[in-house]
Amino acid sequence: AYMITLPILIGRWLIVRPREKRLIRESQSIFAKHPGVKIAVAGSYGKTTMKELLGTVLSEGKNVAITPANKNVASSHAVFASKLTGSEDVLVIEYGEGRPGDVLRFTKTTQPNIGVITGIAPAHLDHYPSLDAAARDIFSLADYLQDTEVYVNAESEAAQPFIKKTQHLYDSNGVGGWKVRDISVDFEGVAFSLVRGTKKLHLRSGLLGRHQIGPLAAVAVIADKLGLSVREIEAGVAKTRSFEHRMQQRYIRGAWVIDDTYNGNIEGIKAGVALLKELPAKRKIYITPGLVDQGVETERVHLEMGRLIAAANPDKVTLMHNSVTEHLQKGLKQGGYKGEIQIEENPLDFYMNLEHFIAAGDVVLMQNDWTDNYK
Repeated sequence: AYMITLPILIGRWLIVRPREKRLIRESQSIFAKHPGVKIAVAGSYGKTTMKELLGTVLSEGKNVAITPANKNVASSHAVFASKLTGSEDVLVIEYGEGRPGDVLRFTKTTQPNIGVITGIAPAHLDHYPSLDAAARDIFSLADYLQDTEVYVNAESEAAQPFIKKTQHLYDSNGVGGWKVRDISVDFEGVAFSLVRGTKKLHLRSGLLGRHQIGPLAAVAVIADKLGLSVREIEAGVAKTRSFEHRMQQRYIRGAWVIDDTYNGNIEGIKAGVALLKELPAKRKIYITPGLVDQGVETERVHLEMGRLIAAANPDKVTLMHNSVTEHLQKGLKQGGYKGEIQIEENPLDFYMNLEHFIAAGDVVLMQNDWTDNYK
C-alpha cells in the first residue's frame, strides 16, 4: 500500500500541483486580455441554474461561453480559459465556495465586469466558522466590483446585511426599474410580464415555481443591458427548462413528481414547499432525507425545515432515516403537523419503487439527496 500511495502523493506534490498553479497564473492573463464581458455568478445556492439561464438567454444574440457543469474552482476556471478563442462576446463563470478567501481569489483571477449573487444559506459550512463568514466571502465579489454592476437576490434573508444601495436587487417583484406583472404558475412552468415604461417583455419559461421569477427577471434585464432585442430575450427565456434534479417535473401514472434532489439548502426548501402548497392536487406527498453540509446550523436548520413542511400541510411526509430525522420530526411537531409521517429505513428501495406508492392526482415533491458519506 505504501509503495502505491507514496508515488501518487509525490507525483501530486511535484507535478500536479505545480502544473495547476501554472495554469491558474496563465488563466489570469487570458481573462485580463479577453475582450468579452465577463459575468461572475456566486452564492450558496442557485449558481449553476443562474449560469445556465444566462448562457441560454444571452446566446440568442451573443457568442457566449459558460463554465461547464458545476466546475467552479480555480483549476477548472483555468481549463475553461485555455479553451477560449477570444471571439466570445460574453463569458459566464461560476464561482464555488469551499474555504474562506476562495471567491476573492477567483475574482482576482477572472476579473469580472458583472456579478450575480444568487443568495446566502447554510451550505459548505464545514470549512467556515459561521454563515456570516461564508456570506462575507461570497460578497467579496461585490467588493471587487465596488458594489456596482452587481445583481443580488433580494429574497435571500441572509444576504440582507450585505446589500448596498448601489447594487441591483432582484426578486419576484422585478429588478431595478423593471416591474413584474401578470404572474402565472402551473405544472409546465412560469409566465409573467416584465415592464419598464413603455417597454414590455412577455416571458414564459419551463422552469417550475414562483421562486424562478426573480432569477429570470435578472437574466432578462442583464440581456437587455447587453443589447439583446425584445424578441431575442423572449425567445431565450422560452428555451429555459428545469435542470436535472432541480425542480424537474415528471408525469407518472397521472401524478406529478417534482424531483428537487440535487444538494439542497433551506432557501430551496422554502421555495419547494411554497410550490407544493400552491399547486392543486388530490393528495400531496413530501419526501426528504434532510440537508447535508449544515455544520453548526444543523439542528436549527432542520427544526425550521420541519416547520416549513408543516406549514405547507402535505397529506403525507416521508423522511429517510438518518442523523437529522429527529430534528425534522420535532420541527413538524412544532409546526402543528397532523398528517401522516413515514420513516423509511431503505431509501434506495423506496425511490426505486416510488411509482407503486403514488396514484393519479398526486403531487409528489422530493427534496435533497443524502449520499453514503453522511450518517
